[in-house]
Amino acid sequence: MRITVFGANGPTGRHLTGQALAAGHQVVAVTRRPGSLTPRAGLTVVVADATDPATVAPAIEGADAVLSALGTRFSKGPVTTYSASATAITGAMAHHGVARLLVVSSSIADPRWRPSGAYFFNHVLDPLVNRRLGRTLHEDMRRMEAVIRRTDLDWTFVRPSGLFEHSAVTAYRTAETSADGVFTARTDLAASMLRELEERRYVRTAMGVITTAVRPNIAKLIWNEAVKKKKKKKKEVERRVA
Repeated sequence: MRITVFGANGPTGRHLTGQALAAGHQVVAVTRRPGSLTPRAGLTVVVADATDPATVAPAIEGADAVLSALGTRFSKGPVTTYSASATAITGAMAHHGVARLLVVSSSIADPRWRPSGAYFFNHVLDPLVNRRLGRTLHEDMRRMEAVIRRTDLDWTFVRPSGLFEHSAVTAYRTAETSADGVFTARTDLAASMLRELEERRYVRTAMGVITTAVRPNIAKLIWNEAVKKKKKKKKEVERRVA
């Protein structure tokens, strides 16, 4: 299968691209930083801005499916990455006659999602991190879902919970709308998308994905996902300026 992957050089996109290639798929990896992807058999790298219809269209032409693992950081200001990219991608898919779309969203997009047995998360972390610090980001995720719902595409919203790094795919769980759990390994998120691509169990609905076999260290997770990534982003900006 020929798959176009948006956000291919991101934390989830790298797992998705690697697993898809290992499974024998042909992958068109869409990125704005082509040098960040290692050349491999079956991999085609396309430089494009996912929010620009003119550059998105050539990347989608000839694809059997489109998978989006696009993401952005929390921001106090408006976030438009998700909705703008959804508009550009769905428009190009309609133009080229590509029907299958899987896009990473979040469990937060389900207003009824409250993982059971997670008092600290539900009453402290979720209100502070997701509902406050991540408010503008999750608002745009909901706009993204609204854009895609209005299309005739065979879409699936893939809704993980708190993302963390793990070395291998586990016995993850999926459920319609959202899944009852706090965390999702990025390896499992990628694997669930590729399995759904084959099985088509959640077409034109949302698929929640959670990891239960392993749990991240909370302090390490906050460091990796916030402090460490912020420092890495600062270094990248400094290199571009220099």
